[in-house]
Amino acid sequence: MKISEIRQLTDEELRTELERLRRHLFDLRSQAVTEKLEDSSMLTKAKRDIARILTARREREQAAGQAARSGVAANGTET
Repeated sequence: MKISEIRQLTDEELRTELERLRRHLFDLRSQAVTEKLEDSSMLTKAKRDIARILTARREREQAAGQAARSGVAANGTET
């Protein structure tokens, strides 16, 4: 999944996709332990997708925080 695709998702979709990927990573790790995993690069891909989603969520949090701070600065008063 590309970061541009991730950025288009809503917060709820990001949360469900993150849960799905974490479950998938758990399954892949289980397969690796039981030696049934055919493609070990899938572990890395799943980890990177999880990291991309977490990065997108963090970017949104920071953008919301900056918007709140600039709203305070524009008013000249704190709430």
